[in-house]
Amino acid sequence: MARWEPGAKERLVVAAVGLFSEQGYDATTVSQIAERAGVTRSTFHRHFPDKREVLAAGQETLSRLLAEGIADAPPAATPLDATAAGLERAAGAMGPANHALGLRIKSAVAASIELQERDALKNVGLAASMRAALVARGVPEPTADLAAELGALALKRGFDQWISTENTDASALVDCMLTALDDLRQAITMLD
Repeated sequence: MARWEPGAKERLVVAAVGLFSEQGYDATTVSQIAERAGVTRSTFHRHFPDKREVLAAGQETLSRLLAEGIADAPPAATPLDATAAGLERAAGAMGPANHALGLRIKSAVAASIELQERDALKNVGLAASMRAALVARGVPEPTADLAAELGALALKRGFDQWISTENTDASALVDCMLTALDDLRQAITMLD
């Protein structure tokens, strides 16, 4: 495969996840990832500063989709309803490729402290995007903080539920995320 062919970033992610699953994160080198993806090391570094960042490849897109969904929610939507709209927008953009990689990514993250740290940073970034979108809607900061954190948790829980099923449709992911958010809403009522 020529290095100039389109899809290099996606190939790098698939290659990295495969190698992380096969031989572990620590034993995998950037050169191995690049070779498996059919690109050069310099192409790898054009897309990612280091191998840890490969698993956060879709974070910018996901953050943008979450924020757009929140911004486009009806004006009368509650903060959690706006958050749900963000989750729907983001989940609707995922599909079988995300499902196929999801379990392998989860396994790689579970086996590496370094990847767990990066995954936690990714979640912080997603929550920050949702928080900013909620504040832009006029939601008070403490409420926006809570809704965004619940949204990030619902995204994670919903995605984990979805990848444990056979259904690769985006609509199934939407259902998993919204169910997770509803479960969290109910849990909040039990705190008092």
